[in-house]
Amino acid sequence: MTPEAAALAADRRWQRFTARDYLCPCCGQPSTGLYDLGFDHPDPWPHGSRAAAGEDTLVVGADRLGTDLCTFDGGFYIRCTLPLPIRGSDQVFAFGPWASVSDASFARYVAAWRAEDYSDFPGCFAWLANALPGIASEASVPCNLETGDGTARPQLFAQSASQGLAGLQREGISFDRLLDIYAAAGNDLRPHLGGA
Repeated sequence: MTPEAAALAADRRWQRFTARDYLCPCCGQPSTGLYDLGFDHPDPWPHGSRAAAGEDTLVVGADRLGTDLCTFDGGFYIRCTLPLPIRGSDQVFAFGPWASVSDASFARYVAAWRAEDYSDFPGCFAWLANALPGIASEASVPCNLETGDGTARPQLFAQSASQGLAGLQREGISFDRLLDIYAAAGNDLRPHLGGA
């Protein structure tokens, strides 16, 4: 066991966070455990939330927003996952952001998606299309979109030119950083986990 893994295993907050039966002593809130943070739409999408509209696909004129694909104002977007390993653990936290891709890449991805065969589309260049809570914003984050075997959403990996996010994906995040991310997204779990 690495020193980082030993320190995390000894952290009482981590123990409470990962215990399925833990209840906060002050309010009775059960531990959420690890959960991912997704985005309903790319940040530039101008027509509001698909979820709030109660639609699987939100269509406004020529603009379309679905659960996995989005097109508007000449832009093309694919819903992805952006993994961040948790240091000292075998668990991985993920954001569920959107990636902006070229029209040619979008067409190739949609064809592969419909055929359920990604052998001709291993991935493409993309731009991160959402600000990530708890992660220092960079003006534009160049990424690689990778499809894997096609059984899950494509994964997004920041290119090395994006030192902040690329470093976090490569080296992982601490448990404290994970709690900071949840707090920045509006769910501060720290008061419910007690001290270390």
